[in-house]
Amino acid sequence: MMASKKEEPIIEVKNLSKQYNIGVDTTYKTLSESVTSAVRHPIKALKDFSSQNETFWALKDVNFEVERGEVIGIIGRNGAGKSTLLKILSRITSPTEGEVRMRGRVGSLLEVGTGFHPELSGRENIYFNGSILGMKKREIDEKFDEIVKFSGVEKFLDTPVKRYSSGMQVRLAFSVAANLDPEILVVDEVLAVGDAAFQKKCLGKMEEVAEGGRTVLFVSHNMSMISSLCETAILLEKGTVIEKGKTGKVINAYLNSGQEATGQIIFSKNHPGDSEAILLAVRVLNKDGMPITEALIDEDIFIEMEYKLLKNDMLVYPNFHIYDQYGQVVFVTSDSKLDHSCELKNKAGDYVSRCKIPANTLNNNTYYITFALTTIYPLHVHFCEKDLLFVTINDPIEGIYSRSKGYSGPMPGAVRPLLEWKLYGPKDSRLGDKT
Repeated sequence: MMASKKEEPIIEVKNLSKQYNIGVDTTYKTLSESVTSAVRHPIKALKDFSSQNETFWALKDVNFEVERGEVIGIIGRNGAGKSTLLKILSRITSPTEGEVRMRGRVGSLLEVGTGFHPELSGRENIYFNGSILGMKKREIDEKFDEIVKFSGVEKFLDTPVKRYSSGMQVRLAFSVAANLDPEILVVDEVLAVGDAAFQKKCLGKMEEVAEGGRTVLFVSHNMSMISSLCETAILLEKGTVIEKGKTGKVINAYLNSGQEATGQIIFSKNHPGDSEAILLAVRVLNKDGMPITEALIDEDIFIEMEYKLLKNDMLVYPNFHIYDQYGQVVFVTSDSKLDHSCELKNKAGDYVSRCKIPANTLNNNTYYITFALTTIYPLHVHFCEKDLLFVTINDPIEGIYSRSKGYSGPMPGAVRPLLEWKLYGPKDSRLGDKT
């Protein structure tokens, strides 16, 4: 008996690379215009010509396969090549080298208004997108009511899309992409534009699509979404695949890649900031003032930010954002002693803001810290540097008061505060009458 032939992957990416030119003016010019420009501005023409040799690889030698029905997350920091990869998979741009084989119809949602013509109404764009996917009018008619209901834009169905808000455009675009039955659904971070209720609705729809045997490629910086939706993931870094496998393993590799492992970063040049304030250094410290990357649950830790104000009379608010390993905000803290109505404003110079996180606050886990400096009135962010440092909180179990005595199992939650408890009992209790 002959063995059945193995089904081919729905997506094959082989030696894929994409190169871009830096700073090249891509505006079309006739030959006479180019010659005239070179005669009138020879130095600029020479610079423009030399700049064409300045290139970078957004993707370099990327290889992977996706099986039919697989839901795969694509993660990586900004500039890692995620969006470039999705644009190639969606046939929006072509690779410089390598090849991509897609064995199915692709529905894409990469940015607000993807595939929409701004002058056409919502109704017309539904049919327009369906025809691009190769669907017949009858097939689109069958899905039309479902698309409109999911998007929630019934009242504006005959309004030109250019008058839609970004949220309305995303709702309709996702509804079209998910409901017109593509074998492959490609979704970028664009869902972040929608509200929380719609994001939840979209995740439910993607789960439904996946359970129906279709393939989903999902890019997000929200590790909680990636973890809940995707069984496997790909980690991109500087245009190359660093890791591919089970989602939990890939997320851990992502969260621990590129992190400063000394407990501090000192910016000697290329300071984050603007013309009014710049960041000089960031630190996580123990009670002795030493930079750390690990602490015990019952130890105080300190987050410190050193910055320079470049002009007088500034009233700024230093703030720290603490995230868990899934990218969820645990809490945000700012200096509550600062009052915008006070007349005491900062002079130009160097400042250090330090915040204490008391012992028995964070649970045993790894936390990532974003450092920001903000002016509130009027609102202006001078810098906001995400995930600059991390700190791992360890639980030795023994001698930790925030644990129930004798229990050594996992303690859920991002925080684990040591709270005050009191016990009241009946009159005949050994506690006495506490009522």
